[in-house]
Amino acid sequence: MIGCFDSDYAGATDDRKNTSGYVILIGNGAISWSCKKQHIVTLSTTETKYVVAALCSCQGVWLRKFLSHLCEDKKEANVVYCDNNPSIKLSENPVMHGRCKHIDVRFHFLRDLTKDGIMELKHCNSQHETFCKLRAKLGVIDGLDKHTLL
Repeated sequence: MIGCFDSDYAGATDDRKNTSGYVILIGNGAISWSCKKQHIVTLSTTETKYVVAALCSCQGVWLRKFLSHLCEDKKEANVVYCDNNPSIKLSENPVMHGRCKHIDVRFHFLRDLTKDGIMELKHCNSQHETFCKLRAKLGVIDGLDKHTLL
């Protein structure tokens, strides 16, 4: 199971909330996806990506449990691709907690998932071909593409 996600930072001009989306794939097929405006205002791009990583991981855990009921026990971690290295470090290293106390506690369960080997965040450059294809399939427009459409 592979997850990919992306979000903008303060993209909504009226309330500065972020729009984020994720897709979870098994094999070549998308089995779960979401794209919506976040319900909180974040203070940094790291926090923005960390929040959507937690949401994507939550869905991944649910799917993992669902598949285990269908006799598909999975031992290795679900891989979630992220284009923000500080978010990956935050999920792996509790020492950074002092810098992120403002992030709501409900999103920090991502650390436990990483520590327990259930989820693994891996870096994926936002210009990577696979990332761009998945983003396009979700209907998310790159900031540069938006100007060319006008």
